Amino acid sequence: MKNRKKIYEGKAKILYEGPEPGTLIQYFKDDATAFNAQKKAILEGKGVLNNKISEFIMTRLGGMGIANHFIKRLNLREQLIREVEIIPLEVVCRNVVAGSLAQRLGQEEGTALPRSIIEFYYKKDELGDPMVTEEHITAFNWASTQEIDDILAMTVRINDYLSGMFAAVGITLVDFKIEFGRVWENDFARVILADEISPDSCRLWDTTSGEKLDKDRFRRDLGDVIESYAEVARRLGIMKDMPTVIQGGLH
Repeated sequence: MKNRKKIYEGKAKILYEGPEPGTLIQYFKDDATAFNAQKKAILEGKGVLNNKISEFIMTRLGGMGIANHFIKRLNLREQLIREVEIIPLEVVCRNVVAGSLAQRLGQEEGTALPRSIIEFYYKKDELGDPMVTEEHITAFNWASTQEIDDILAMTVRINDYLSGMFAAVGITLVDFKIEFGRVWENDFARVILADEISPDSCRLWDTTSGEKLDKDRFRRDLGDVIESYAEVARRLGIMKDMPTVIQGGLH
């Protein structure tokens, strides 16, 4: 990594210049943060697990026609991805009341929603990623009306697929956060899925026990964070490809 050009470093990932024009290398760190980075820790193996889980999910979404930035996994911590122009929005899809939704509206956590709710947040750490409406998005030219329509349509399809995929292995997809970016083809911009999908960006509860298998274990000091992430990987059938250092820590 010493000879690479660093493009961007976030809380959980680093982006380096890729080997070909229009590509980047996405490196998954072991850093864990919560509450806008007010709480921090290093969780050994988290980057390896998130890299593999995100690869698994992005590959399957690509197979069902959801265009995304993933090209291939390079090693335990790195992916080759398409370079995109990130749309400064975090898109949150909720199936069950949890987290900030419960706090904002005084609703009981764990209440199933009659229909999925999709929310937009302005991607700006120094402002605390405030919730915004479609009117804000178009007024400040963060995305066009057509792009919003495309994002909503893709989010619904992603939610449908992931909900079924996780339900098949005894996990409830409570909610998830995704990001999108533009890829330019001549003068035409197309919106594709970007960033990652992992237990860092999803709330995943055991369907029977309600046990949390996601980043809330870190946020709420529940412990066994890596073990829970590894349990998600195991249920998805990808633990066999994990290094023994992670597998060995699960006993």
